[in-house]
Amino acid sequence: MSCQPKASDNGILVYNAKELQDAISKAQPGTSIVMANGQWEDVEIRLMAKGTEDQPITLRAEAPGKVIIRGQSDLKLGGEYLVVDGLYFTNGASPSGAVIQFFIDKNTLANNSRVTNCVIKDFNKAQRDMTDLWVLFKGRHNQLDHCYLEGKSNRGPTIRVDLEGNESIRNYHKINNNYFGPRPPKGGPSAETIQIGNSATSMTPSHTLVANNLFDRCNGEVEVISSKSNFNEFRGNVFYKSQGSLVTRHGNYCIVDGNYFIGDENSPQVGGVRLIGTGHQVTNNYFYNLHGEIFRGPLAMMNGIRQPAVNRYFQVTDVVVAYNTWVDCSSPWQFGVGSNVDQKEVLPSSEIRSETPTRTIVANNLIYNSVGDHMPIVRYDSIDGIDFKSNVINNQGVAFRGVEGLEEKDFSMRELEENIWVPTSDLSEIQPFSGFEFDQINKDLLGNSRAENSSIGATNGAGPERPNMMDVSKYGPDWYNSSADDSSKETHTVSTGEEFAKVIEAAQDGDIIELASERFEFNYSLIIDKKLTIQPAKADAKVSLVYSGPAGTPAFEMNPKGKLSLNAIILSGNGENYAFATLKENMSGLYNLKVKDCELSDFDYVLKAYKYSFSEYISFESSVIKNCSNGIELSAEDDDRGEYNAENVYIVDCQFERVNKNVIDYYRGGYDESTVGGNLIVRGSTFTQSGAGEENGILINTYGIINVDISGNKFRNNPVEQVARLWGAKNNSHADNVITNSGALIVEENLPLKLMY
Repeated sequence: MSCQPKASDNGILVYNAKELQDAISKAQPGTSIVMANGQWEDVEIRLMAKGTEDQPITLRAEAPGKVIIRGQSDLKLGGEYLVVDGLYFTNGASPSGAVIQFFIDKNTLANNSRVTNCVIKDFNKAQRDMTDLWVLFKGRHNQLDHCYLEGKSNRGPTIRVDLEGNESIRNYHKINNNYFGPRPPKGGPSAETIQIGNSATSMTPSHTLVANNLFDRCNGEVEVISSKSNFNEFRGNVFYKSQGSLVTRHGNYCIVDGNYFIGDENSPQVGGVRLIGTGHQVTNNYFYNLHGEIFRGPLAMMNGIRQPAVNRYFQVTDVVVAYNTWVDCSSPWQFGVGSNVDQKEVLPSSEIRSETPTRTIVANNLIYNSVGDHMPIVRYDSIDGIDFKSNVINNQGVAFRGVEGLEEKDFSMRELEENIWVPTSDLSEIQPFSGFEFDQINKDLLGNSRAENSSIGATNGAGPERPNMMDVSKYGPDWYNSSADDSSKETHTVSTGEEFAKVIEAAQDGDIIELASERFEFNYSLIIDKKLTIQPAKADAKVSLVYSGPAGTPAFEMNPKGKLSLNAIILSGNGENYAFATLKENMSGLYNLKVKDCELSDFDYVLKAYKYSFSEYISFESSVIKNCSNGIELSAEDDDRGEYNAENVYIVDCQFERVNKNVIDYYRGGYDESTVGGNLIVRGSTFTQSGAGEENGILINTYGIINVDISGNKFRNNPVEQVARLWGAKNNSHADNVITNSGALIVEENLPLKLMY
């Protein structure tokens, strides 16, 4: 028998879904409903009530973070002045289109309501192609603040603001002080962290404020934030090593002010701000160590389409880019991005981006390169419509093609805090340009006044205080510590096949399994659903694993969250089974696979990736693959909607011998110019007597993959027409390959792909 609700000064304590809904149905202004600590399974919360500004109706956890909502669960708010506080959604998925949404149905929207101090983590649909949102805004004056959201892997933005209907325009929503934890790459479009509006409503006013949030490695797709409506503001956010950009995709008159964009010297995917449309102001922003190109450029100003459809690219007009700082960014200014006039033979006129930016001002900006950049300004098309005023660069004396309005000057920088560099002098000798309404840019990046003696760049003056931008206490709930999820790894040593299987099942994330015997035989798939390393117990030794399971089954079954590193293993099959394969369905999360110093032989497939599966990293290094019917098969996403099966594939110093077909088969279909993956490196490897069964006559299939590097390889006696067919207009390249009796390696400048729109 359940406990009865208990009313007290601290609120009405409820213990199950029925008591919760009964309490909601009776709620009056000022009511506080308290969910009891514990596991709440398969609970659909409908908070429909009307509070007042002075007396909101509150639904909160008995103790923040102690109310764990699991299974098929969601939360919908409808009414006025509602507050939700301290809930933790994990290990489940929404049974509807959103985990949390600010409406019950089309007639019952939430207004003046708030979700705060909550966590949503790994709350994903069963498969990557299933669409949902974690937070969906409708109505007006709603707020999401001090929440933590991490790990969305299926289709759909993490947060979306909908603008359908007069009741949801001019909404003035606030998304502030949240911690957006890592979002893994999805492998295709529709994986933004925040999307405000859509193409159909892109000309409507939203006035959504996104402020003081931390975006930590939000790598879902090329757009971390996609603004698709008018009059949105993005202020004081930190984008930390997020492989994408803040993009004014549709709509106009956005303000991008006082944000930090922090890159990674090891990643060419981290971007800054990409501009499309009219009337935007990009001011007081700081860009550091960004090395993205084109759509992920530090500043990417796009070409538009003449008379575009509502869902395509509008010309950049009447934009101001002023008082920003770029430090150690590769080609920080990239103009005319997306220009594709040279592809008019394979694209319809409605897709040709020929309209260059116009009536645009780039003024009072600062560029500093500790190592000179030969091309700090990239021109993909004419920049005649852009006026450059009072900009300064220190390029360490390295010559480049400049513009009038960008002055070369010798000045130095000092580190204010990690990743933040400021000039050592106030550069007061540079007279800032004073354009229309520039007087309204009255504060700098750090909140200091520009009212008097304003200087160029994001920071005003030479003596600013530390911003402590990575102080995590500023973002998310104070009760949640994401680092607490990390467990210390343990090493297990096993000697028999029975021990091996038991340890794999019982091991914790990050553990190492060392094999003490020379040979293990097994006839059932080993399930990999956590991060594991499998290697010999003795250094410089190799261990033989012999898999005799049924045809079509894998030795290692890659499950969601499975991350396997296989080192110095001789893995063999029976000719009809697989070495590695994903689940055929319900791949709710990604997997990773690293194979090093191994030998794999006598399999039907070395790796079989099924539809809707996705890997962030697949790596084969210093390994031998031989006597297999199929090699590495990553071509199951055949709907031509821009999806693909893996983000990064590395084949380095490997040998492929007598692999009949699908030696490396990696496919992305559909013309989606904003998708910048996948990424394939084939380097220092040898391919011998392989591809005889390949119907299309191509040894390495890379159709539609954006970044391909095939270099330093040897191709010997492979009975194929072509070694590879590369896409010249994209980042496909080859070099220093030796090809003997193996067909040609060709480059085709413009591949015809099916339009997605």
